[in-house]
Amino acid sequence: MSRQVATRTMPPAAKPGASCMHEPGPDLPMQDVSQLLSPHETGRRWVHAALEMLAQEAARSADTHLLKLDFPGFPGIDFYFKDESAHPSGSLKHRLARSLYLYALCNGRLREGQAVVDASSGSTAISEAWFARLLGLPFTAVMPACTAPRKIRDVQALGGRCDLVDDPAQVHARAAEHATRGACHLDQFGLAVQATDWRGNNNIAESIIQQMAREPRPVPAWIVCGAGTGGTSATIGRYLRYRRLDTRLCVAEPTGSGYVEGWRGRDRDAVARLPTLIEGIGRPRVEPGFLFEVVHHVVEVPDTASVAAAWMLEDLLGRRYGGSSGTNLVACLQLAAAMRARGERGSIVSLLCDPGERYTETLFDPGWLAARSIDIAPARAALERCLATGTWTHPLA
Repeated sequence: MSRQVATRTMPPAAKPGASCMHEPGPDLPMQDVSQLLSPHETGRRWVHAALEMLAQEAARSADTHLLKLDFPGFPGIDFYFKDESAHPSGSLKHRLARSLYLYALCNGRLREGQAVVDASSGSTAISEAWFARLLGLPFTAVMPACTAPRKIRDVQALGGRCDLVDDPAQVHARAAEHATRGACHLDQFGLAVQATDWRGNNNIAESIIQQMAREPRPVPAWIVCGAGTGGTSATIGRYLRYRRLDTRLCVAEPTGSGYVEGWRGRDRDAVARLPTLIEGIGRPRVEPGFLFEVVHHVVEVPDTASVAAAWMLEDLLGRRYGGSSGTNLVACLQLAAAMRARGERGSIVSLLCDPGERYTETLFDPGWLAARSIDIAPARAALERCLATGTWTHPLA
């Protein structure tokens, strides 16, 4: 009984240098692969490309400088100021804007060609416009009409559009209107805390602690920042707990701001009892990202003292910084004076949030200040005495 053996004919061996791929005949025309992709697949490719562009931008960006200052009235207390104005888009908000775009992309909320919108008092809008240009997306900033003119021009110079609102309390609602018409609302006030990786990934807290590692007092006694969206203070506060550091967090805010009133009574329905001229902080209400539980202390700073301190920073560092940087300086001096009175030594770290050139027509214009009956001379004199003596006297006392 014979047994049949199955056989197969092997193709001839390829000649050296010849392709092993099947050559299509006339009845098998080559097709454009992109025509075979579903809209979902095409969209995913754009998202991947956008994420790669953001990763490349982050890799190109060097860390911001940590500047050290010594004041004669505070021997044994070192002051450090992280210059966030050195970012490509000019402010602390560069970090937040990158995180918000990453968050929108990774959550499927942002697609190729989609309009982008956010509510902002200026610096976040500038950074978001910068990233929108990088990704080739149209951007609209909903801003209070009273925003510093230079900030409005900066958004427009980056290709963004400014939707100016007379009532600052209505910027959120106006941004939401844009979203109903198809725009991706980055929502810095609602999503800053979720979008920021507080455990690491070179967030601002991790950066500070790493830069302090070789300093004489590497673990700061205090880190001081303001509260715009609440994202920075929440990130720093969480990171300090995560690392189990003894550093305390102080939020420096304009007198009577929404954060101050909310933190005092842990009341998330609180509203500001006073308006402020300091852009970027001093929110009129408690924002979703305000995380009171990680903050150890809040310092209220009158606007006049913040402006006086901003003018002082130019003498101390050789360049101008915005009003919120002045707010931070005032809080640092108050904390340092209390440390000195208790005989403590240590280091205090704070932030220089954005460049003073954005406020040339406002905070650094004597005529603008005079029109608002703001005389910074007494506050500046009190702050200079504090630098010299280490003794705190309220700038408006």
